[in-house]
Order: sequence, then C-alpha cells, then structure tokens
Amino acid sequence: MIRLSRTIRFCVNPGATGATPTHGLNGYAGRPPMQGLGRYYELHASVLGHVQPVTGYLVSIKTIDEAARASAVPIVMQACAETPTIDPASLLPEMFGSLAQALPPEAQLAELRFALTPTYSVSIEASDMTKAILRQQFDFAASHRLNAPELSAEENKRVFGRCNNPNGHGHNYRVEPAVEVDVPAPGEQSALTLQQLEQITLEAIIDRYDHTHLNYDTPEFGEGTLNPSVENMAKVFFHALEPRVKDLSSGRAHLRSLTVWETDRTSSTYPADAIFSKSRPAPV
Repeated sequence: MIRLSRTIRFCVNPGATGATPTHGLNGYAGRPPMQGLGRYYELHASVLGHVQPVTGYLVSIKTIDEAARASAVPIVMQACAETPTIDPASLLPEMFGSLAQALPPEAQLAELRFALTPTYSVSIEASDMTKAILRQQFDFAASHRLNAPELSAEENKRVFGRCNNPNGHGHNYRVEPAVEVDVPAPGEQSALTLQQLEQITLEAIIDRYDHTHLNYDTPEFGEGTLNPSVENMAKVFFHALEPRVKDLSSGRAHLRSLTVWETDRTSSTYPADAIFSKSRPAPV
C-alpha cells in the first residue's frame, strides 16, 4: 500500500451557509476565495491504497478535492454559521466519516487534519476515531555549541563543523507538541484546551530556554550533561512538558509527541513511534 496526502484550502466568508462551495478559480490560495473578513482554513487528507497499474495513481487528487469540498467543508461552514464557539475537535468524527464515504473505495481515509491557522490544527485518525490530536507551534531563540568531551578537538570539528564554534551560534527554534485527547462531544470542552496547552508550553519550555545559551544557562545541557542537539532537545522538552499535560488534564490528555525544528530543513520528533505506530499500514 501507499499513502497519498492532499491539502484542500478554502475560505468561509461572512454569511456563508453549509452549502457546498463550488466557485473559485485559485485552488492554491483557497476555494471559495476570500470575501471581506472571512476565515481561511486548510484540510489535510491522507488516504491509503494501491497504485493503479494503468494510471500510476492511487486516486486522482481532483477526486479528493471534490469529495472534501462536497462533504467535509460544508460541515465547517455550517459550524461557523451556527456554532462558532464549538471546540473544533468535536467536528472531526463527522468530517472524517463524511469524507470517507465520499471517497471511492480504493482510497481509504487514514487521517484528516483540520488546520485553523498556520500553526494550530486538530486531527483524527482511522485507527482510533475516539481520539483527537491537538497541535500548536511556538518559537524561541537560543544559542548552543555542539561539542562532545569524549572526542578530540579535531574530531569535534570534523563531526560538528561550524556548529563546534567555541563561542556558539544561534537558531530560531520552533516547537510543536502533539497532545492526544478524547474527542469532545458537541458543546463540551476538550480535556486540554488550546489556551491551557499554550500556558504550560510557555512555562515548561519557552520561558526556560528562550534567549539563553543552552550550554551555559540550562542545567539539562550544561557541562558534563547532554549535547544540545535538536535530537536531545526534543527528548528533554517532551519530558518537561509531559507531566504538565497529565496533571492539568487530570490524566485525560497525554503528550503523544513533540517536534523541534532547528531550521526549516531540520527537525526532530520524540518519541518517533508516536508518528509511525498508528499510521503505518500492515505490509501487503
């Protein structure tokens, strides 16, 4: 099997109802296009299936687009018009089920992610339709030096290159925790709200590490401890945030994974099995 993902961009404009959006020419920017002070959203749909030998397709991306715009998008539009304060995660089961039915049988919907902003999303997976994943991104700036005391000066320069600069260097890091919660019933609040996630992430990570030199200002990465690589940072940050998620939600939410971006091209996620264990199909 193979996994195919498609992003559907759309706007919910003032006065819009739950009718299927059909107009708009620029799918890259969003269909329908923005009017006045509208809302811009994205759906990320991932399907599983087999490549068709003649076309080379699992399914046409136009088919995914048309199915999403006819099924899931009207649910969002109706909620914006009638219940705009609803927890977005509570819409996921209906959106997922409607889209799954609208897709052809050769395309099995595996995951649906509803991005409400460029940094904030909620998602649901076919493997457990009772759970939703809440994600939000944060940023902070810090300096570090990559250096292993077990290696010689020459070996450190060879392994870490410019990142071994004795005076360190800096990055604008991004952090994204992924928190698993029960799908809230319509009108109910999630076990951990976005506001609560932001507060505890600021306390556990951002306020502790922002504008620091990790090697000198933090005990986790000080002399004789961990090298402040993006891999070690993901693990340390995960364990710093995990108990706060559990405590604040009274055990009803748990931190599934945490991703740290060092640059736009380099990131690390801990634990890795949280990414692959539920979405990886059985070998066929």
